[in-house]
Amino acid sequence: MKVMLVAGARPNFMKIAPVLRQLERAGHTAVLVHTEQHYDEQMSGAFFNDLWIREPDHCLGVGSGSHAQQTARVMERFEPIVESEQPDWVLVPGDVNSTLAAALVTAKLRPLIGCRLAHLEAGLRSFDWRMPEELNRVLTDRCADLLLTPSRDAHGNLEREGIPAERVVFVGNLMVDSLLERLPAARARNAAAAFDLVPGHYAVATLHRPSNVDDERALRTCMAGLGAVAEELPLLLPVHPRTGQQIAAAGLAAELGCLHLTPPLGYVDMLSLVDGAAVVITDSGGLQEETTALGVPCVTLREQTERPITVTMGTNRLAPWPLTAAGILASFRAARSEGRSPPGSRSPEGWDGHSAARVVAALEN
Repeated sequence: MKVMLVAGARPNFMKIAPVLRQLERAGHTAVLVHTEQHYDEQMSGAFFNDLWIREPDHCLGVGSGSHAQQTARVMERFEPIVESEQPDWVLVPGDVNSTLAAALVTAKLRPLIGCRLAHLEAGLRSFDWRMPEELNRVLTDRCADLLLTPSRDAHGNLEREGIPAERVVFVGNLMVDSLLERLPAARARNAAAAFDLVPGHYAVATLHRPSNVDDERALRTCMAGLGAVAEELPLLLPVHPRTGQQIAAAGLAAELGCLHLTPPLGYVDMLSLVDGAAVVITDSGGLQEETTALGVPCVTLREQTERPITVTMGTNRLAPWPLTAAGILASFRAARSEGRSPPGSRSPEGWDGHSAARVVAALEN
C-alpha cells in the first residue's frame, strides 16, 4: 500500500509524524509531501527535528499569501506529484489551506488513477462560517472517501451532513500520540528555567487567529487582557509571525513590557512550557487538546470551538464573548483556581497514544 501524507503548516506536523512511522513499521510505502505553507525554521524546520520527521519526498515551496493564492499554488504543484506517484491513499490532516487544496486535487484525479482520500480530524465543527478553517473542514470531509475522527462528537456532525456511516472511522487524537511520545524529552528540557520561570507559577499564551490579531481593536483587547494576567502571574507569549507584524503595525510593542515575549518555539520547548504552566491562554485548536491531555487549565479566546469535547470533558473554557480585558482576566482567575488535573484523567476516549495504529488499520481495511 502506498500512502501519500500531506503536511502544510505547524499543526499538521504533530499529526503526520506518528502515522508516518507507523506506516513504515508496517511495511507500507509512505510518501511525504511538505507544501511549505509554513516554511521557515521556527514554524517548520524545528518541528521536523523535534518530532523526528524525516526529510520530505516532495517540497512544494508554496509560502505565504492569501487563502486563494495558497490554495491555488498547492493545487498546481501537487497535481503532477499525485499523477507521478500514483498513491493508493492521500492522507490529509486538519483544516489548513494545504489540506483543502490536496483534497480537491485527489478527488478530481480519483476517476483517472484510483487514488482515494482520507481526512484526519474529520467531523470537527465550529459552526462559524467566518472562519476559513471551517470551510476547509467541511469541504475536505465532502471530498473524503475515509473520514477519520478524533472524538465521538464528530460522528454526529457528519451524520447530520449526510456522510454515510461506513465512510467514518473513529481513531482518536493523533496529537496525543506525539505528545506522549515526546513528553519525557519535554520534561527533561525544563524550558521554564531558560526564562527564569518556576514550574506551576507562570502562564503561557499564544495568539494568532486573524479575528484576534488582524483587527487592531481586537488585538488591543487581547493584549490588555494578557497584560492584566501578567500583573498577577508571569506570562510567556511566544509571538507568531503574523501576530508580531500586527503588534508592530499597531505600535503596541512599547506597551507590552510586562509580558515575556519570545519568537515561536519548537515543539519540545513549547510542550515543556505548557506542561509546567499553571494556566494556558490561547486561540489555538491544538493547545486546547494538549492542555486537556496534560490536565492543564486552558482559557480559549474564541467565540466557539471546533473541539467542544475539551470543554465538556477536558480542562478548557471559553472566555466570555465578545472579548474584554476584564473577561479574559476573570476566566484566567477561574481556571487558575480550578487548578491542574492529573495528566490523562480528563482525556476523552482514544486520546491514548495509539491513534496512529488505528489510522493505519483503517487504511488497510
